Parts: sequence; structure tokens; C-alpha cells
Amino acid sequence: MQSRWSLQNKTALVTGGTKGIGKAIAREFLSLGAEVIVAARSVEGVDNTIEELSLTYPGKIHGVVVDVTSHDDRLALFSRIENEFGKLDILVNNAGTNIRKKTMDYSGEDIDLLLELNFRATYEMCRLAYPLMLKAGNSSLVNIGSSAGKLVVRTGSPYAAAKAGIAQLTRYLAVEWASAGIRANAIEPWYIRTPLTEPVLQNEKALAKILERTPMNRVGEPEEIAGLAAFLCMDAASYITGQVIVVDGGATSFLI
Repeated sequence: MQSRWSLQNKTALVTGGTKGIGKAIAREFLSLGAEVIVAARSVEGVDNTIEELSLTYPGKIHGVVVDVTSHDDRLALFSRIENEFGKLDILVNNAGTNIRKKTMDYSGEDIDLLLELNFRATYEMCRLAYPLMLKAGNSSLVNIGSSAGKLVVRTGSPYAAAKAGIAQLTRYLAVEWASAGIRANAIEPWYIRTPLTEPVLQNEKALAKILERTPMNRVGEPEEIAGLAAFLCMDAASYITGQVIVVDGGATSFLI
């Protein structure tokens, strides 16, 4: 029974794992017994995260500096995982960014960046992870989307479109990969206190509107996403796949 609520003996890769939601997920996984690889673009961010988490989880946390929008970086990342770990039980696609503008104000470069990082990179990471997750058996994929994928929340249309795509991609993979023993689910957070949302949350008028729209009258914390991500990867969640779960303090249930 206890093993159903554990991630012991599982190897997990978390992209964007050095801050915000990704770092909270990495810490949660470690606390439940997983061996965790955090991947991010910043050398300093990776080094600092490894140094910090190694104090509590020595030998369990690993870091890779990688740009997930780079084809060559992605190939090198999975080659390293195969060589060092042989399998991958869990993949969390969390890396992302945003540029908030009106639709007509985006440059072509803006759109390319947002779609490449927020959708294409996740798509390709899933495909590259497939052989290693197949080898692991009973593996779990968690894609971090956004409530912007189903609501208009002024994040900008490219980001919203990419996150809507993540939800549908997750459903497709859940159906296609079920027979391979790979479960796929997505989490769609509302406003969570992270470096990405901090510029919005620091705006008093914007924050007031967010809180008015949120029945729980507060923004979420990264740990509140991490708990769900961990559960979805446990054996206790073994019949859950193809789900897109909103974590929003009740916002999408509340029409004002």
C-alpha cells in the first residue's frame, strides 16, 4: 500500500526545473523518493538548484544545461539520460515563457519563440522520451499547460494557443500510448506565484481583478501544482490518463 503513494526507484526529468513550478515539482518528487534530473538553460540556475537540493537529497538530484527548443540539445539530453539511467519513468514538460501583447503587436520573432518553446519543444520532448519511457514500463508524462488554454486571461494569443495545443496533445498521447504502459496527463494552473507571473501580480489593479475572479481569493503557490504532479505519477493514479486538470482556486467554475 505504501509503495502506491511513493515515487521510490523512479527516475524523473523536469524541464524548467530550476525555479517556480518546475523547482517545486523537483523538490516534491525528491521528497517522495524519486531520482530527479532538472533541465534548464541557465548554467547558474542549474548549479544553484543542484547545490541547494543536494543538501537534503544528496546523490538524488542531477542537472543538465539544455535549451529545449534546440534539436541538438534535446538529442544530447536524451542520449545522456539513456547512458546514465537507462530508462525514464517520468517526464514533466514545464519549460515555458510568455510575452504579453495584443495580437497585432507581436512580431514574427515573438510568435516563433512562444510557439517553439511553449508547444513544439514539448511535442518533441514527448517523442524523444517515448523509447525510454517504454523501456521503464508503467511510466507517466505530465505536461504543464495553463488555464489560458481555455480562458481569455490576457496572457496573449500565441501563449494561449500553444497551451490549448498542449491539452489536445496530451489527450492524443494518452490514447496512442496507453497500450505501451505510458500515461499522459496535463495540469492547467491559474495564476501561481512564480517569476513568470510576478510582473502581473505586482500590478495592484491586475491582482485585484484576479482575486475577484478567484473564489478562494488568493493566487496559488508552486507547491500546490507540485502535489498534483506527484500524485499523477504515482501507482495510486494508475487508472488516470488523458486528463487535463485545472488548478485554479475555483476560477473556471465562477462566472461573474
